[in-house]
Amino acid sequence: MYMDDYKRWLAADLEDEALTAELRKIEGNEEEIKDRFAVALKFGTAGLRGVLGAGSNRMNIYVVRQATQGLANWVKTQGGNQLVAVSYDSRINSDVFAKETARVLAANGIKVRIYDALMPVPALSFATRYYNANAGVMVTASHNPAKYNGYKAYGPDGCQMTDDAAAVVYAEIQNTDILNGAKLISFEEGIEKGLIEYVGDDCKEGLYDAIKACQVRPGLCKTAGLKLVYSPLNGSGLVPVTRILNDIGIDDITIVPEQKYPDGNFPTCPYPNPEIFEALELGLKLATETGADLMLATDPDADRVGIAMKCPDGSYELVSGNEVGVLLLDYICEGRIEKGTMPKNAVAVKSLVSTPLADAVAANYGVEMRNVLTGFKWIGDQIARLEADNEVERFILGFEESYGYLAGPYVRDKDAVVGSMLICEMAAYYRSIGSSIKERLEAIYAKYGRYLNKVDSFEFPGLSGMDKMAGIMASLRENAPAEIGGYKVVKAVDYKDTAATGLPAANVLVYTLEGGATVIVRPSGTEPKIKTYFTTLGKDLAEAEAQKNVLAAALKPILA
Repeated sequence: MYMDDYKRWLAADLEDEALTAELRKIEGNEEEIKDRFAVALKFGTAGLRGVLGAGSNRMNIYVVRQATQGLANWVKTQGGNQLVAVSYDSRINSDVFAKETARVLAANGIKVRIYDALMPVPALSFATRYYNANAGVMVTASHNPAKYNGYKAYGPDGCQMTDDAAAVVYAEIQNTDILNGAKLISFEEGIEKGLIEYVGDDCKEGLYDAIKACQVRPGLCKTAGLKLVYSPLNGSGLVPVTRILNDIGIDDITIVPEQKYPDGNFPTCPYPNPEIFEALELGLKLATETGADLMLATDPDADRVGIAMKCPDGSYELVSGNEVGVLLLDYICEGRIEKGTMPKNAVAVKSLVSTPLADAVAANYGVEMRNVLTGFKWIGDQIARLEADNEVERFILGFEESYGYLAGPYVRDKDAVVGSMLICEMAAYYRSIGSSIKERLEAIYAKYGRYLNKVDSFEFPGLSGMDKMAGIMASLRENAPAEIGGYKVVKAVDYKDTAATGLPAANVLVYTLEGGATVIVRPSGTEPKIKTYFTTLGKDLAEAEAQKNVLAAALKPILA
């Protein structure tokens, strides 16, 4: 079957000659042909994500057109404005795929609002809501390596698409011939007919105004003298992040020159993920040279932000996503109480794999902490519930350990722009009172205990990878561990058991151990990985790390 599909693609008069050249190059290489054609990229709640190239299991214009036709078929059943918002980041072919998306939608009579230049995830989520669109499309593979691209689909609420909607779209995709099943008009014709329009300045400025409204101490940054090094990691963050920081009074910003401008090859950082040291290495060097108070980096689609904080001895220390989430929660609560802007019955939301230290901080300030499934759409869902009850002002912060933060209801996905603004404001505030982020973090640990949160990943590449992952999860369910690393399992929760959790079903296993440590096992929704999340609590970091190492060593033979 896959060989027939390969031959069909090879015989077709493909518009993209590079794809034809690729196909000719692999002639006779059955393994390579099988990898490209035996399966198709599956459309789910996170849309599509895959390696660039020729084939149904790759990202290319034909896969994008097919996906968009499936999306268009769904939109046409939804009534409303019959409009879709589109944006894209700096990745290879992101601009091409965005225009192909617009062409297919317009050919189906669906209006398109597309950004005239690359803009990040929060801008897409905002535009979807601003224009009362039926859906949104963000062309990105987030923080994946350069060889990847993707297609994130959003619902009318600005959240990533629901399971039910994604299932309908996927069914429509499967009924659409990949090479010639999508309707298509030229981009220029779409504009001439008024079906394709660029996002207006009113929408762009609306986003910036909404972000600035999330300041805790407005005006503080103008006099604090914060010195910042920033890297957009060759992605889409440069314009919106610097614009916001300048607007609130932070103008001493040194941009990492090698990572300043959009470049989908990510030449200095093949894995443009602000969670990892390699991505921040150039920024850290520059921070050391300039004596910056803070080093900050956003990923290519600017929905994640990572930081390195300056320590009292002049060195710099990377701060985990969990730690930044806790710091922001603490700062927002303290600041809003001080300013008299804390809402009654305030609500914060985090993913269940994020640190329980945040629960303790929330309780200290009288804030309700809601724990939800992994995926920012579940945080968005909680905001929507508050909105439905006319209580959206209760929401003060949502975060997940993977460096995603949101401090207002104006979008429904993680927003590295507002995250960058609040992190810088927080750093500026502590600087203004003779302290630092580092000192505040140590004070939090002194008050609540030394929590340690670590994530290990096990990769399962290739066509058999998903089967191996499924087998491991099934085995853990059938043979539930009574202990891990010598620590007795006192509670095991399977998140497929909706009656036990009160949440939608999810492929997640949570083990609570004697002494309070937790281990969470969860397959990634976007990559062929099983992730293990460890939370340990010790009298100091060494004790917490020692326990984590014991637990990780015990799990490794099961997951490797």
